[in-house]
Amino acid sequence: MTLIKSISGIRGTIGGHADEGLTPLDVVKLTSAYAALIRKTTTKTSNKIVVGRDARLSGSMVNHIVCGTLMGMGFDVVDIGLASTPTTELAVTMEGACGGIILTASHNPRQWNALKLLNENGEFLNAAEGKEVLRIAEAEEFDYADVETLGKYRLDETYNQKHIDAVLALPLVDTEAIRKAGFKVAIDCVNSVGGVILPMLLEQLGVQSVEKLYCEPTGDFQHNPEPLAKNLTDIMGLMAKGGNDVAFVVDPDVDRLAIICENGEMYGEEYTLVTVADYVLKHTPGNTVSNLSSTRALRDVTNARGGKYAASAVGEVNVVTKMKETGAVIGGEGNGGVIYPESHYGRDALVGIGLFLSHLAHEGKKVSELRATYPAYFMGKNRIDLQPGTDVDAILLKLKELYAGKAEINDIDGVKLDFENTWVHLRKSNTEPIIRIYSEGPTQEAADAIGEEIIKVAQTLM
Repeated sequence: MTLIKSISGIRGTIGGHADEGLTPLDVVKLTSAYAALIRKTTTKTSNKIVVGRDARLSGSMVNHIVCGTLMGMGFDVVDIGLASTPTTELAVTMEGACGGIILTASHNPRQWNALKLLNENGEFLNAAEGKEVLRIAEAEEFDYADVETLGKYRLDETYNQKHIDAVLALPLVDTEAIRKAGFKVAIDCVNSVGGVILPMLLEQLGVQSVEKLYCEPTGDFQHNPEPLAKNLTDIMGLMAKGGNDVAFVVDPDVDRLAIICENGEMYGEEYTLVTVADYVLKHTPGNTVSNLSSTRALRDVTNARGGKYAASAVGEVNVVTKMKETGAVIGGEGNGGVIYPESHYGRDALVGIGLFLSHLAHEGKKVSELRATYPAYFMGKNRIDLQPGTDVDAILLKLKELYAGKAEINDIDGVKLDFENTWVHLRKSNTEPIIRIYSEGPTQEAADAIGEEIIKVAQTLM
């Protein structure tokens, strides 16, 4: 059993002993600590907290515990049912709530679940707030309401449509152009909440037809839920047969968007943000942000459109902070996460789909042809599994020393070694006991070669 506590949320495998997995006791303690923090920090008077969940098997159980605990802490609960992460984020602000909790382990397999914690702006807690939640939980510094001040419960399943309405209202989402294009779209929603909301969105955007794969929200994922090529052979095979213009694939909580070309080839998850950013920058010039592990192509597109690009540490909260600092008009992460402030400061696959289809309709190209218009970079994504007691910081420090003078070094988040034509970024995962290694180059061979070289060096330092 595993329980991982970090600023990005608290996630773990279901079952086992308390504090060793995501057990009911852990859920109660962490939810109570979050409620205690919100009580001290919120500026809202609504006394409401929004709860949404993905469709994973443990979702109903965790949802009941979270909602009951929040009521026990004296908060009124707005349960929006099966809902994506961005839907829940929007619901917080639409409700004028004090905060929100999303019950999802994102791309993790079915045995995992998690509590993702939001502030009153519908944004993830920052590092200091996340640490304070963990401190309060450890110290059990919370008191429950008496019978006169218990919170109330309300089920409100209207927010999927409200989210869609918000996407359709974006000035750059051109439903008329999409309808005229007559797109035929396929989707793979990995048996989670995307299967509920994406067909609704696509119909209202005006696509001609939708071919659905794994859209029943059973939580019994039919493949590994991370939207990577190796996990998407079924939808890629479907596209290779012809008959559809594009395929969209989302993770269980619908904040990551992968795209597949009309010929069955992956568009490249790094290029979801690049393409959407190009469309946005064409109409609203400005700055962009992505994290250190994202492709150089966003920098190139931004420069070409007259804007400035900035890199942040990995993590949505870090990207959002940098976007606000630089006044970025578009940003996100290279894993298919699009953050469009015109809508809200959260990764949102629905916004990504609306903007991508609008861009595709305006360009009048096939998806593979559109992809070919962007700078060609190739990325390798690897990992080193950590043994208990491994000193990751010492390894990264030695790498910095070894490559001083040989590469430009950025250490705001792990270590990024930036060479003339390639780069490698090593960082300890916030959610798994691994070191993530990202590499990029002008060819796949170059990206893989530099990644393998640094991995071998790192392994000698362990």
